[in-house]
Amino acid sequence: MRKGSGVDLFEITGGNRLRGSVTIGGAKNAALPIMAAAILVEGETVLEQVPDLADVRQMQVLLQRLGVHCERDAQGAMHLRVEDESNTHAEYDLVSKMRASVCVLGPLLAKRKRARVSMPGGCAIGDRPINLHVQGLEAIGAEYELLNGDVVLKAKRLTGAEMFLGGPFGSSVTATANVMMAATLAEGRTIIECAACEPEVVDLADFLNACGARIQGHGTPHLVIDGVPKLTGVQHRVIPDRIEAGTFMIAAAITNGDLELPGARVDHLLAVVDRLRQIGVIVERKDGGVEVSSARRLEPTQITTQPYPGFPTDLQAQVMALLCLADGNSVITEKVFPDRFLHVGELSRMGAQLRKEGPTVTVEGIKRFVGAPVMASDLRASAALILAGLIAKGTTRVHRVYHIDRGYERFEEKLSSVGAHIRRLPE
Repeated sequence: MRKGSGVDLFEITGGNRLRGSVTIGGAKNAALPIMAAAILVEGETVLEQVPDLADVRQMQVLLQRLGVHCERDAQGAMHLRVEDESNTHAEYDLVSKMRASVCVLGPLLAKRKRARVSMPGGCAIGDRPINLHVQGLEAIGAEYELLNGDVVLKAKRLTGAEMFLGGPFGSSVTATANVMMAATLAEGRTIIECAACEPEVVDLADFLNACGARIQGHGTPHLVIDGVPKLTGVQHRVIPDRIEAGTFMIAAAITNGDLELPGARVDHLLAVVDRLRQIGVIVERKDGGVEVSSARRLEPTQITTQPYPGFPTDLQAQVMALLCLADGNSVITEKVFPDRFLHVGELSRMGAQLRKEGPTVTVEGIKRFVGAPVMASDLRASAALILAGLIAKGTTRVHRVYHIDRGYERFEEKLSSVGAHIRRLPE
């Protein structure tokens, strides 16, 4: 994947129907916490299907500063091994660039008895406090203080406890991951109620269990972890990226195209498939993946984002672009990150008829987008603007595409391979 200069843009000439095959890569949101979990492990961890993304490279740098040797082999597998346990400080210059850096909090505390992590950064999609992380880790014995903008946790030993990890917008994926990782080496049993059920959490638990952990109930809101003395490195294959799969499903639909998506897992996308079929998108399982095509007339619908297994917030912007072309009015309500609507203004520049009221956007169907210069505000908003550009009349220029490089591997190359007119240019 091209790293880009950080000031690249995508130039898109709309109007082409996408046809062909796009293989879905490994899930970034599964790979990052599993990489962080390598801090817990004795011996070598080998991870297959880790996507080559800016966020993954950022996590590699962070782990290397924390004494974990990280490198890819010739086949692309990532090898991780702890070489130095003296550093417990994840500093601002790295953590501020990527929210998933907070996933080192639990592993550092459990293995090195101290963790100092700068308050995390990431996309501008709304407030995402880490109070649930701290609350859960305090429950199993951590002492907490805030020092110069850093979260500092320390504990002589961790002891299992029962806890409720629900927040104002439901369960927290990263808080569940952090507490689960720390609890694997705690003494006794930890029970987490209102645990996140996302496939990425299940993949992390499967990895930890392969390393010797004793975790039950992953994939349900009731998570039980019995602590063990140590974890040992294994080889593990990261699950496919359901958000990349959903994005290409919508790309097929918005261009009235026909795409095969090897690797896409329908069982991870049932809420998305349900809504797409209501809209008029044809989704069929095929040879370990899916095939997606679209009716010429798209139906309006109502969508509410929710924690898994509900409709994912990470596909809200993309499906909004699709519903702009439906024949009628649709309603999208955001219940995970209510402020995640910065793409509304940019889609409006391309002709979308959108009305935002609080956490809800009413989408009035239009005949076609019109190409325009637009600015990406976050990772998934970038994808939505690119999808709109694929069908827009004329040329669309999407600026700040470094957001895309954080979450989609070789996005423009994959789109080009199935017929899109898209190229990366320097600003």
